[in-house]
Amino acid sequence: MVEMINDLVLAVSNFLYDPWVPLFLVVAGVVLTIRTGFPQLRMLKEAFRVVMEKPKTEGAMSSFGALMISTASRVGTGNIVGVSMAICMGGPGAVFWMWFIAVFGGASAFVESTLAQIYKRRNPDGSSYGGPSYYMETALRQRWLGVLFALFVILTYAVGYNALASYNLQSTFAGFGFYNAQTTPAVLGAVLAVLFLVCIMGGGKRLAKVTGVMVPVMGIIYIAVAVIICVLNARRLPAMFVSIFADAFDFKAIFGGFSGSCLMHGIKRGLYSNEAGMGSAPNAAAEADVSHPAKQGLVQMLSVFLDTLLICTATAFMCLTSNVVPTEELAGAPFVQAALQSTLGGIGPVFIAVSMTLFAFTTLLGNYYYCEGCLRFILKRQPSRGFMVGFRIVASVIVFAGAIASMGLVWNMADLTQGLMVVTNIPVILLLAKPAVAALKDYRRQRREGENPAFRAADIGLKEPTDFWN
Repeated sequence: MVEMINDLVLAVSNFLYDPWVPLFLVVAGVVLTIRTGFPQLRMLKEAFRVVMEKPKTEGAMSSFGALMISTASRVGTGNIVGVSMAICMGGPGAVFWMWFIAVFGGASAFVESTLAQIYKRRNPDGSSYGGPSYYMETALRQRWLGVLFALFVILTYAVGYNALASYNLQSTFAGFGFYNAQTTPAVLGAVLAVLFLVCIMGGGKRLAKVTGVMVPVMGIIYIAVAVIICVLNARRLPAMFVSIFADAFDFKAIFGGFSGSCLMHGIKRGLYSNEAGMGSAPNAAAEADVSHPAKQGLVQMLSVFLDTLLICTATAFMCLTSNVVPTEELAGAPFVQAALQSTLGGIGPVFIAVSMTLFAFTTLLGNYYYCEGCLRFILKRQPSRGFMVGFRIVASVIVFAGAIASMGLVWNMADLTQGLMVVTNIPVILLLAKPAVAALKDYRRQRREGENPAFRAADIGLKEPTDFWN
């Protein structure tokens, strides 16, 4: 039964990725980069400035808080195991294509999060909520499409991504003496599921507090260790860069076997890591209390850079500067652990196990955060307490199930569900890019005039009603 399900999931996934998902991501990234005037490069400094602004209302969600929730989802096991999978299965050239998707995906992230801010809704207490489902309903007047997308989000984050994060975490301990393939995955899965359930029972504010502390700390430590390893292996850096670029532009090999090429694996794992264009981060971005929608667009653009250009690159460099040759048999945690052990000795695998534990846990929390908002959209109201308790228990059971599932099934399921989000959200943000682009121009104008930008819908000729900007 498991093999039949995996074969079906893989067949649909292959149809989506050969060539639709890569095509959508590349076209959207390039088109939106041109339309927005390359904000990934021109406004990176501004993004760092904006992220430190306090919310307009005391106690409201700040830009930094929304960034940490979306980054908790983005920065996770994909930054370690996902990078390893891409290199082992596709070759070192996959790293270049991860960079490519991140750079151009920054524009997609800006547009989708700015749209989420423009069309966000107001809670009775004055706070906000929203996401792609809401701009699909308001701007396109297609509620059915918003419901479909909300279902895809729940499938991706509560099922695909959380099952994968749980599997990746337990697989990290496979090289330790105490690991028993028959019992250890179930034990680790049960512990993780219980801890996860305790946290999500506290709701969104607790998630923001937990991720706001854990994400920056673990990210800084991880990058610091990567820098140390690169310094120790500095003599191998030139050869590493040669291998990345030579493999990335070996088009004969790429088009000779596209589905298994470095380009395909780089795009798949890059998307799993940074999520730009998927429509996930806008669900958190809509909750930030900012004076101008473009501010949160810039902040979420920054999250893509932090994720792929820093943390994924850190993993890639640690692995490719080691003397361990990537093979399909080492794909996943074993390659990263072997690479670090070759440089740091026995402490290397321990460091990866600890990092994976922290990364996986914040990933689970960030992933789940998106699901509650989508349930609210589908039901047209705040779900009852009893319903949410049941949903949280089911989500925790899925975390446990992921730990004992097969590697092929969890990766294929994650690829399939994230692909469904992409082919739904990308065409929408291309159609609705005009107000996001106009908002960015309005933001730039006010900054040139020395003002702290404040947004009014009428200033960009927005006709649709909004809860905040009229």
